[in-house]
Amino acid sequence: MAYETEDHETQYCFPAINSSCIKGMRSRYEYNIMSVFFSLLSAWTVFLNLLVIISISHFKKLHTPTNLIILSLAVADMLVGLIVMPIEATRLIETCWYFGDTFCRLFLTMMGLLFSVSLSNLVLIAVDRFVAVCHPLLYPQKITTTKTFIIVSLCWFCSSVYSTAIDRSISHKKYACYGECTIIVSSNWTVINLFLSFLFPCTLIITLYLRIFYVAHQQVKVINSLVKGGKHVNDGSVKRKSETKAALTLGIIVTVYLICWIPFFILSLTENTGMASTTAYILLWILYINSGLNPLIYALFYPWFKMSVKHILTFKIFYKA
Repeated sequence: MAYETEDHETQYCFPAINSSCIKGMRSRYEYNIMSVFFSLLSAWTVFLNLLVIISISHFKKLHTPTNLIILSLAVADMLVGLIVMPIEATRLIETCWYFGDTFCRLFLTMMGLLFSVSLSNLVLIAVDRFVAVCHPLLYPQKITTTKTFIIVSLCWFCSSVYSTAIDRSISHKKYACYGECTIIVSSNWTVINLFLSFLFPCTLIITLYLRIFYVAHQQVKVINSLVKGGKHVNDGSVKRKSETKAALTLGIIVTVYLICWIPFFILSLTENTGMASTTAYILLWILYINSGLNPLIYALFYPWFKMSVKHILTFKIFYKA
């Protein structure tokens, strides 16, 4: 680490190498504040998502297709907090990349994998809620836990292949100096990535949720009219109302993610914008922070999550009922 000195001497990431990058100088106060903040943020993200993972994995009543997708999203978010955040924080605080070219490629591939998996899970959530709300009678036959597990596994596999393919086709060698970890993506991959990682999934998600909200609004109007008319509301209507509430909750998660994702993606497509720029770093960390927001949304809107967290934190999960 490098603290700001009185004579403001220039320091380098690798003093023994002529092409080394210049090391940014920070005051001891700034260095300590950033270290504590990013450490707490990383720990917070891992802890909250670990609660989601344990909750869904432990309680059999939560083994539903929808929760399986939420579990997959929580695993991706936890890995962001466990792996990506600490490394990215080190690069931001130290202003140097000390881990070598091989780990740089691996790290960037991991970032691409987790972002791709997260976006894929959001697409699956949108499709799941679309079928549940718009075609409730077909949902039990079309969407099963086994089918969902296979599809989620395929999403992880395809995301791994896609991220690896991008890594193999891009250049990591055209560094301005030694001690940075950047990528140069060809125009062809930029167009492909624009379509596969941005336009197609975002358009699909928005389209499905617009349809979901329209159908949900119509269903709520029908149920309210039945209640006002003094007619009996059967279990099917109650279940549809529950599915609608779940769709609205997951819609909040999707909306928050897209709000965090879209500005960064647009910025990354613009020319002459380096990944080390201040604006890009801010938008990138907003993306990372989003990984710790989803469990808070579950806690606000899902009673099952509140109950399961209470059992976990009080160690009741170790006792048989």
